[in-house]
Amino acid sequence: MGVLGELEPKAVFRFFEEICNIPHGSGNVEKISDYLVSFARERGLYCRQDEMKNVIISKDAAPGYEKMEGIILQGHMDMVAVKKPECGIDMKKEPLKLKVEGDYICAEGTSLGGDDGIAIAYALAILDDDSLPHPHLDVVITVDEEVGMDGAKALDLSDVKGTRLLNLDSEDEGYFLAGCAGGASVRHILPVTWEEREGTLYTCKIGGLLGGHSGGEIHREKGNANALAGRLLQTVHAVTDAGICGVEGGLADNAISRECTLQLVVSEKEEEFEQAVRRLEKVLQSELSTKDPGVKVEMTRGDAVRTRCVDSVSEERIRKLLLIMPNGVQAMSADMPGLVQTSLNNGIMKLGEKEFTVITSVRSSVASEKEALITRISALTDTLGGSVNVTGEYPGWTYKKESALRDLCVKVYEKMYGKKPVIQAIHAGLECGILLEKRPDLDCISLGPDMKDIHTTEEKLSISSAGRVFEYVCAVLAEK
Repeated sequence: MGVLGELEPKAVFRFFEEICNIPHGSGNVEKISDYLVSFARERGLYCRQDEMKNVIISKDAAPGYEKMEGIILQGHMDMVAVKKPECGIDMKKEPLKLKVEGDYICAEGTSLGGDDGIAIAYALAILDDDSLPHPHLDVVITVDEEVGMDGAKALDLSDVKGTRLLNLDSEDEGYFLAGCAGGASVRHILPVTWEEREGTLYTCKIGGLLGGHSGGEIHREKGNANALAGRLLQTVHAVTDAGICGVEGGLADNAISRECTLQLVVSEKEEEFEQAVRRLEKVLQSELSTKDPGVKVEMTRGDAVRTRCVDSVSEERIRKLLLIMPNGVQAMSADMPGLVQTSLNNGIMKLGEKEFTVITSVRSSVASEKEALITRISALTDTLGGSVNVTGEYPGWTYKKESALRDLCVKVYEKMYGKKPVIQAIHAGLECGILLEKRPDLDCISLGPDMKDIHTTEEKLSISSAGRVFEYVCAVLAEK
């Protein structure tokens, strides 16, 4: 019996554990996709796997539901695969190490992939149970949602009969999503040249930050390690001429960077350098004392070295790009109080052999603002002698005043819980906008169980909430 063997509903958590035993980070989805195909074939269900490894599984309506309008259950099979620096798990090859802590499931040293593994577990549990009442079902499971929604963009929906789509990719029970932001990934590339430098090697690590999803958490104004690296470089530059020989930070463009590491060679004024770094740590701890109280700047003094560093022109470009690049909330919605309208997240940065790269995630529920922000940051990079590459663009999902599916979901929720759910739009991206471009006749809503700290090594899935939401989804399918 697995770690989750005693949890209810047993079918849901059995499938969730099977999913967690298969490495399925974005870009590493072949095995999980083949697993889904095998599941369908073993049960004699219609299944189609496309070249991208998207999977569509269909099941005929239960007796008495043949004339009901079909429902699509939709989620994505990839996860944001991140781990703690000390964790020895190879997330491309090894299973997650699950554990139960009270009402929560988490993974030792890594992200959990509850986003969106729980959606796949729900769908498989429903497809596997012939006793459940339901209309015709189409289960649509996409790949690489977390890195630009490329699977949804390539998806062919011509064999999907349903017109009511339940997207199971949300993280707050009782909150029904009816709109989302569009976005894009913008790669900023600065050319670098190298020179030999002599001095003392210092390693500076900005860490202890909470991080989080750049859509769902950006409004909390947590510290972003990559953005703070710009302040560190500028602080150091004010007291001495430090050479940069290494820069790395962040794991995903849609995750707020929790830590970064800079390797610097200091040829003179070492004491002033160390004092400046310590002062900056105190300043950041004061500024973020409530929003990100664990922030720290660790400084390790190494040996005297003669090594390669980027030259002064490249150093200036890197420092200014990190210092000037916007980060965080850029505009709030005037129509929906509390909703972030436009944002930017500095998710990944890395110094390579020929170039310094920063990858940012741009989001906005207003298409023109998204394009304006991309133009603005592209102009900044261009001014510094660099170039940009925009990828992974996806449309937003516009809120509809009338939705039969939303009305049905609200009715069932009120019947089960005696209260209304919260209907809202979110700043994070969902695949609904892309699917609606392909099938404008779709009626969509997004929901899911309670999860915390998705896209981080502290990710947790509520066991009790997952059970209630599964019961609710089954009730929606059974409603005539």
